[in-house]
Amino acid sequence: QVHLVESGGGLVQAGGSLRLSCAASGRTFSTNTMGWFRQAPGKAREFVAAMTWSGGRTRYADSVKGRFTISRDNAKNTVYLQMNSLNSEDTAVYYCAAGGSGRFIYTSPFDYDTWGQGTQVTVSS
Repeated sequence: QVHLVESGGGLVQAGGSLRLSCAASGRTFSTNTMGWFRQAPGKAREFVAAMTWSGGRTRYADSVKGRFTISRDNAKNTVYLQMNSLNSEDTAVYYCAAGGSGRFIYTSPFDYDTWGQGTQVTVSS
């Protein structure tokens, strides 16, 4: 029923910025926690950031804290990931996800049951 679509990925030089978008349809965000994950080739899926709708609480992986910001636009049913000071280790496919109760923060991919198709982010060195 719920459908998530990521966009905004691309090629950027080290030190640059990108903003990813995750648009939802078929269900409102008010009943879900939203998360961003990333996966590099041959590596496990890694938690990046998450946000609850009820209180707007956020949580970030240590590797991106201070550089990435998760935010939302309620009217557009869209979640964003602003990525600054990008480096080569940020290169990955980025996925947005929805799941669980929107009152809690989840950092495990197993706590999310709906996923987007992913968008490629490539940072050149």
